[in-house]
Amino acid sequence: MDKLGLKSKRAVLIVFYIALPLLLFGAVMYQNSNLGLFEGISKTKGLEGGEAQNNRASTFTASGSGAKNDSFDDFKNLSSQHMTDAKNESFSGLKNYSSEPATTTITSTIPNEKLLDGLLASGFDEKSCLSRYQSYLYRKASPHKPSAYLISKLRNYEDLHRKCGPRTEYYNRTMRRIIRDRHINVKTTCKYIIWTAANGLGNRIVSMSAAFLYAVLTDRVLLVEFWHDMTDLFCEPFLNSSWEVPKSFHSLGHHKKIETYESLLKNDRGNTSRESWPSILHLNLQHGSNDHDKLFHCDHSQALLHKIPALILRTDQYFVPSLFMIPSFKQELNKMFPEKDTVLHHLGHYLFHPSNEAWGLITRFYQAYLAKADEKIGIQVRVLSTEESRTRNLMKEVLDCTLKNKLLPELDTKKSVDSSLKNKTLKSVLVASLIPDYAEYLRTMYWMKPTVTGEIIGVYQPSHEGEQKSGDNKHNMKAWAEIYLLSLCDTLVTSSQSTFGYVAQSLGGLKPWILYKSLGEKDPPLCQRAFSMEPCFHFPPKYDCTAKTKLDIGSVFPSMRFCEDINTGLKLVDNLNSSQL
Repeated sequence: MDKLGLKSKRAVLIVFYIALPLLLFGAVMYQNSNLGLFEGISKTKGLEGGEAQNNRASTFTASGSGAKNDSFDDFKNLSSQHMTDAKNESFSGLKNYSSEPATTTITSTIPNEKLLDGLLASGFDEKSCLSRYQSYLYRKASPHKPSAYLISKLRNYEDLHRKCGPRTEYYNRTMRRIIRDRHINVKTTCKYIIWTAANGLGNRIVSMSAAFLYAVLTDRVLLVEFWHDMTDLFCEPFLNSSWEVPKSFHSLGHHKKIETYESLLKNDRGNTSRESWPSILHLNLQHGSNDHDKLFHCDHSQALLHKIPALILRTDQYFVPSLFMIPSFKQELNKMFPEKDTVLHHLGHYLFHPSNEAWGLITRFYQAYLAKADEKIGIQVRVLSTEESRTRNLMKEVLDCTLKNKLLPELDTKKSVDSSLKNKTLKSVLVASLIPDYAEYLRTMYWMKPTVTGEIIGVYQPSHEGEQKSGDNKHNMKAWAEIYLLSLCDTLVTSSQSTFGYVAQSLGGLKPWILYKSLGEKDPPLCQRAFSMEPCFHFPPKYDCTAKTKLDIGSVFPSMRFCEDINTGLKLVDNLNSSQL
């Protein structure tokens, strides 16, 4: 019996020593999971427009798209982390998008400032696009934070793009059906808007931004048709997918027999049989086209366009104000952009990341000429021709504006040297122009005499191409670098009606001084401070869809004002500041 008891005691001790480590390990795991020490996906309540968390480790909330489109019944919200891990898996059997933000959060180890307060998704290969996560090092932190709802909409769109983007099963299936049944409407899981290039780089950037916002609002996938002159300007903006339309689509997209938006409106087949709707449609909203006056901003037109699986959009305009006029988009836009004048500021930072080649041009110039400056002043002088340069005294306009508004200091004409050598302030002036005259004039001016303030002025110009070179990739590469460099300045002076300047001011979050081109006034101002950092929509609609009369912008849309540089154009303005205008 004694021997049996001893064996029992030994057995108990053996069991105890085996069980004890397991119990301790389980307790630690339980405690850590409660403390949130393990990264991953956790269930939480959806955000509804609250401020994004400014933790060191960013928290993203994926949202629903607000989609009313029944064609997305088999698609659900997936987190960016899940999508990265499952990029080769099937998307079948996924749940429908909801109109409220989704209930999944992703904790990223990338610092929040690198992700621009949650605007950017994590997971990209940083070496393939250095600018994506380095840009914050070259500009001051923006006081304009993206709303939680905008962030959730972007994460939601990224999931849609990965499902329906080029060369996916859904894309191939949809394009086959469109080609086969071009004149008979077909029900498709995915819908598209294909942007095609028009005019210069500034026009292209503002119009792509507007097209992307339209795609987000209408649950479409944005694809872009770049010409050879836009090769390698931008990084791909969407994780594990491309936004460039495959070359196989090009011949179809330019087919002359594809119906136009104008003819659709003339026939107004919205109430006719399903078979009469086209599966692909040309939508021309560019300057000089009649289509931009064809009620695009009316809900009735949007109902017709909603039925078309593929829209081929050609535009050179920033038509975002039109989207704010559409009643069915109003609630979504208000939630996405509580500050109305931040649309291109946020979308520009989200979409347009300079390629490594362009980033090299930008960073080398910045580090050589701008990095050590106490203040950086950007001056953009738009000259369409050498004839204009001769007939308009643009140099006088630049000096009158910058000197009288104390952007640049006056010269001390009584001295040839400044005897004080202490506490010198360095101002770097970046001049962007097709010709070298303006930079050379300023450089000589501040070389020949000291300033009355004792400030040291350095004047630099990256390039002077002489004229705008359409179809030239290197020309566009330099233009993109100069736009971005201007956006890194503290103060901007821009030319009127210039989309080049519009992009720079929006990326920089700046309200520039606009070199005023006289519109017939007897005594026009030297220059005028912009009341919004948004671009001007040069040729907006003039028809009130509800009253069926001429549009009264001021009474109907308090968040819009006529532009400073073209009195028929419209631009968005923050509601908080609109009463002061």
